[in-house]
Amino acid sequence: MTLSPPRPAFAGAADLATYGPYRNPQRPDDPRPLYRFTGRLSADGSTGFQAEAGRYHLYASWTCPWSQRVVLELAVNGLLSTVGVSYVDDVRDGRGWAFREADGPDPVNGFTFLREAYEVTEPGFDGLVNVPALWDTKTLRIVSNDYATLGIDVATQFPGYRTPGIDTYPVEHRAEIDALDAWLGPAVNHGLGRAAGGGQAAPEARSALLAALDALDDRLADGGFLVGHGITEADIRLWVTLARYDSVQVGPPLTAFRHLARYAAWLAELPAFRTSTRWASIGGTPSFLPTSTTDPYEHPRRAQ
Repeated sequence: MTLSPPRPAFAGAADLATYGPYRNPQRPDDPRPLYRFTGRLSADGSTGFQAEAGRYHLYASWTCPWSQRVVLELAVNGLLSTVGVSYVDDVRDGRGWAFREADGPDPVNGFTFLREAYEVTEPGFDGLVNVPALWDTKTLRIVSNDYATLGIDVATQFPGYRTPGIDTYPVEHRAEIDALDAWLGPAVNHGLGRAAGGGQAAPEARSALLAALDALDDRLADGGFLVGHGITEADIRLWVTLARYDSVQVGPPLTAFRHLARYAAWLAELPAFRTSTRWASIGGTPSFLPTSTTDPYEHPRRAQ
C-alpha cells in the first residue's frame, strides 16, 4: 500500500459560519475509548512499532497543551531530528484540524485535513480527530493519538537516539511522577478548562485549581523541580497548563504565586520550552515572563 507523494496542498480558510465549531462526535452510549488509537512504541519492536529514526511523524498543534507535551518530550530528549513534527492551523471549524499556509503543508502525506490521516487508518472513522497524532511512515497509519502514553514512550523508548537528551521518566522517580499526575491531572491540567466553563462544576473546579496552585507554590519555595534534580515528565505536564493559565483568566495572575511564577518563567526560557511555544497561539504573553528590568513578581500572594 502506498499513498500519493506529498504535495503542497492547503485547506481553505476556516469557515465557522458554514461549518460551525468542531465538536467531539462521541456519543454518551459509545463504549469505545475517546482516544481510539493506542499503539505503543518499543525500543525492541515487541509492540509492532519499533522506535527508530525517521520512521514516525507527529502531527501537532501550537494551541493544544496535550500536543505540546509530546513535542516538549521530543525537544527535551533531543529527538526532533529522530521524529518529525508538523503543525496544523490554529483555527479549526467543524471539519477539524487543517493544514494551511500559516504553518505549512503536511510534509509526509500531503493531507489538507488531519481527518484524512484518521480515515486512512480506519476507513469510515467516526471518532475524535485530535492532536497529537503519531503517524507511522512504514505501516501508513496512525500509531497513537493518546497523548499520555505517547509522552511516556518518547521518554523511554529512544535511549539510543537522545542527542544529548535526558531521562525525563527515570525509574527511581516514576511512582512519584505518577502520584503527582493523579493529583495535578484532574485539579490543574483538566481543571483549568473546567474552571473556565459554565455550569455548576466550574466554581468547584476553580477552588480545586487555586488550591493546587497554592500547594505547588509552597512545594517550589526552595527552587528546583517538581521531582528530583532535573526536568521530568512532571514538569512538562504542569508547564503546558501554567503557560495557558493567564489567558483563561479564572483567578489571579500566575505572578500571585511567586515561587510557581519564577519556576514557570525559568522553564519558559529553556531552549526546548521556548522553541515549542508560540505565545500568540495560546492567548498571548503570560504575566510571569519579565517585561522590564524590575522584579515582575512583586504581586502579593493570593488572598485567602
